[in-house]
Amino acid sequence: MNILLLGSGGREHALAWKMLQSKNCSKLFVAPGNAGTAAIANNLDLNPNDFDVLKKAVLANEIQMVVVGPEDPLVNGIYDFFKNDAELKNIPVIGPSQRGAQLEGSKEFAKEFLIRHQIPTAAYQSFTAANVEAGYAFLETLKAPYVLKADGLAAGKGVLILTDLEEAKLELKNMLVDAKFGAASTKVVIEEFLDGIELSCFVLTDGKSYKILPTAKDYKRIGEGDQGLNTGGMGAVSPVPFADDVLLQKIEERIVKPTIEGFVKDQIDYKGFVFIGLINVNNEPFVIEYNVRMGDPETEVVIPRIESDLVQLFTAVANQTLEQETLKVDPRTATTVMLVSGGYPEEYQKGMVITGLDQVANSLVFHAGTALKESQIVSNGGRVLAVTSFGEDFDQALKTSYQNIDKLHFDKMYYRKDIGFDL
Repeated sequence: MNILLLGSGGREHALAWKMLQSKNCSKLFVAPGNAGTAAIANNLDLNPNDFDVLKKAVLANEIQMVVVGPEDPLVNGIYDFFKNDAELKNIPVIGPSQRGAQLEGSKEFAKEFLIRHQIPTAAYQSFTAANVEAGYAFLETLKAPYVLKADGLAAGKGVLILTDLEEAKLELKNMLVDAKFGAASTKVVIEEFLDGIELSCFVLTDGKSYKILPTAKDYKRIGEGDQGLNTGGMGAVSPVPFADDVLLQKIEERIVKPTIEGFVKDQIDYKGFVFIGLINVNNEPFVIEYNVRMGDPETEVVIPRIESDLVQLFTAVANQTLEQETLKVDPRTATTVMLVSGGYPEEYQKGMVITGLDQVANSLVFHAGTALKESQIVSNGGRVLAVTSFGEDFDQALKTSYQNIDKLHFDKMYYRKDIGFDL
């Protein structure tokens, strides 16, 4: 079948690479894609959030399935747009309905869902500019550090963790009154801080049954030792070494099952990925957040480990027959290291020529922010390339990634040399 994949990052390149291995994928289109997807699929220069333009492309290219990579089109209601359109309604969209996407689109919606279905999470309250004084008072009842989350989408940068009470109050004012994150922070969730080690659980669901994909752990901070500003992600490891069978069983019983049952009880139409951000506190899992798509760079380590036919799994999601499928996973460890533009996550330059891609051996290079310019591959984003490798353990896999990174170059290239440092 002809499939359209929406997005332009490393996540989408990894999904495209995997989907093209399926006998069920005859032609793959990526909108808008990047230089990496251009080499293996057909890029369409389209905005994934312009649904009317998307509709024309879907009909013109006889698309039979749409797979949504990033969160924006889901929060904007692409699933519902297809479902309610006479010409598109029979084309499955892999991704939740607009209501389901509120799990990522609104931190408050997610917290209410968690509490309603008795899923373990941190205590919280939400505030607007109208009751910012009550927010200050709530902060005074908490112990440091203080967690402030912009309610809406803020490109992974809307969460602040602060150790000083006065600074937390000032940042709350910055978010609510001075619109630090624009419309995303017209409402702010303040949460108690949970002290533990984070991991990510990925689930594919048809709305009734589910498959739990390999676990992963990503590294968000720009600096080594997890210092400095938050980024979209600087690297990832899968599986998570400390996620033993006991913890995984707790995650399934206390978090995954009640989440999927919650979709059924709340009549939320949900066919796609659920990314559950977890924290392990003394071997007890708590939910930090939901995302309604795969993570990036976690996709670059999770998807290569899946041995099953991904398009076949997506078809089962669309048909609600996922329980009949078997998920096969490569037992080896996969790691990825992200190469970013100098200055990221703040000001950085684009258009830097990338060399050495043809020298890489025994690693997969997924393009995150690249473009083609006069037949050369150039940087086109803050996060540029993800170098993924396999190994018997994460040390071995990382060694291969770092050996290949030495062959790659673009001006002001930066990467963390300590991925997996805390494992």
